[in-house]
Amino acid sequence: MLQEIRREAMSGYPMLFLGIGLCLGAVGCVIHGAMLDEPPWLAPAALLALLGVLLLAGLFMVHPNEARVLQLFGAYRGTVYCPGLRWANPFTTKTKVSVRVRNFESDRLKVNDVDGNPIEIATVVVWKVVDTAEALFHVDDYQNFVQVQSEAALRNLASNYPYDAHDDQIVSLRGHTNEIAERIRQEVQDRLQQAGVEVLEARISHLAYAPEIASAMLQRQQAGAIIAARQRIVEGAVGMVEMALEMLAKRQIFDLDKEHKAAMVSNLLVVLCGERATQPVINAGTLYQ
Repeated sequence: MLQEIRREAMSGYPMLFLGIGLCLGAVGCVIHGAMLDEPPWLAPAALLALLGVLLLAGLFMVHPNEARVLQLFGAYRGTVYCPGLRWANPFTTKTKVSVRVRNFESDRLKVNDVDGNPIEIATVVVWKVVDTAEALFHVDDYQNFVQVQSEAALRNLASNYPYDAHDDQIVSLRGHTNEIAERIRQEVQDRLQQAGVEVLEARISHLAYAPEIASAMLQRQQAGAIIAARQRIVEGAVGMVEMALEMLAKRQIFDLDKEHKAAMVSNLLVVLCGERATQPVINAGTLYQ
């Protein structure tokens, strides 16, 4: 594979002044020949003008965070990064490549998650060119290549994860944003490696159910959230009841038989798991009435 070769181009100011001087010398020859009416002065004037134009044609400007790829008759000769006015062989082509940090936001893609639910998803990819030779010569259009491969990577990753999961052990698109962002970045980077591009960051910018199932999935999501919350409430209530019975038995406040333990457990579960605040009931009788 063709790798980038960094090249130090010479400063362009000496060649600028020399080229201007040759062009002025050519003008002087023409004027001198016209004054003396001597046509032989036209040949030196033409030669000086040609040399001056060739020298000026080799000048090029390199801006900060920009590179110029040099090619001589199709052969790659190197990449110039040093900013300023530079000069190279006037017969070389000098292609400008930006190495600035750029971002790309994909369109909203409609894909199916791992559960088969249609979702809408989009991503923002922050990237820059790190190898100008690979960017120009390994792919046809590296900017279009970044867009297409980023969307393909997003489609592939979104189909491997559920939109949402109530189990914390299952990685989901909505519940594990940082982990999903890192996996998107790695997926895109693997696809863009051959284009001389480095992916600095990739994050989901839009995530939602498809409009045709959004209402139904919202109800399902709410039901799942309620069930998950109920499970935690019951687990906590059972733990609190167990702790209360253990503390009563340990401190020997009073002994409870199985029937009264069952009544106490029932009352505590009603209090702890109920959706509404409990109403106190005053027992005006004995302990067993």
